[in-house]
Amino acid sequence: MLTILFVTFAGYPIDVRTQSIKAAGQDRIHFGDVIDVDVVGSFEFDWRGRVNPEGFLDGFDKVDRQIFVLCRTESEVATEIAAQYSRILRDPKVIVQIVDRTDRPVAYVGGAVKTPQRFRIQRRVTITELIVLAGGITDTASGEINIFRPPDLSCEDDAVRAASSSGNRSKSNEPRNTIIKIADLLSGSPSSNVSILGGDIVTVTQAMPIYVIGGVNNPLSLSARAGIKLSRAIAAAGGISKEGDANEVTVFRREAGTSLVLNFSLAEIEAKKTDEIALKPYDVVDVSQKGRPKRRFPPVIENAAAFGSADPKLPLRIID
Repeated sequence: MLTILFVTFAGYPIDVRTQSIKAAGQDRIHFGDVIDVDVVGSFEFDWRGRVNPEGFLDGFDKVDRQIFVLCRTESEVATEIAAQYSRILRDPKVIVQIVDRTDRPVAYVGGAVKTPQRFRIQRRVTITELIVLAGGITDTASGEINIFRPPDLSCEDDAVRAASSSGNRSKSNEPRNTIIKIADLLSGSPSSNVSILGGDIVTVTQAMPIYVIGGVNNPLSLSARAGIKLSRAIAAAGGISKEGDANEVTVFRREAGTSLVLNFSLAEIEAKKTDEIALKPYDVVDVSQKGRPKRRFPPVIENAAAFGSADPKLPLRIID
């Protein structure tokens, strides 16, 4: 059954289509699953346990060879167990079931979202839907979303499935980083609205700050986006205050391990007598104040923005 949700993402309506995992095909076995092995007509050969960190049935010692189950379907595992049991049993009928999925790895959404959260994903879900559930993107976002996918925690990769069928771990299954442009999401690009799996770490990257201090009406920290000019940053800080001196504007900049001090006159910039510069991340714009000595060194400013997302103390939401 297909469910259609109409939600708002950063002020734009988006059609989020969700679908049950089971509707798309049989579920595959993940780390943390509890597996039940039932041999029809026999109690002696029945078994229940978890998948171990190597991807095998933990403690399943009723056959000669360990059973690799990671990212395989219940029927695939049942067929292999029946083949091994057939050495000691006549025409065994084996039923394998996933009886507990609650310990599967969770996905994290953090960074420049209103409510960073963990998600236990039990159906197909896209990055747009998770961001909406996390409260949407804040105005500190840099314009990109980073998706980190650790190896083996999800069963999307064909490399893992191929390794499962042969009973070996795949060396080609490496961690992956994917960068998504927020602008592409807002434009409705289907290739950008990717599916998120258990174990993924989704970080809406935060823009680096630019600080505007001194003789302005509202000293603040701005998100350093491409092309922001000096005059625009001062205007965003409320403009020059009564005590401010528009002819004495200093930009403190760290570049190549050295400190640069750049001096400007806002009046000359407005009169087109001086070229205006584009500000860079961590620039400190200091407007001098009348009656006070001009600052010679940049102030020490603490940036309290949190960039981490994989915090086990975050609230957990189940998506089923």
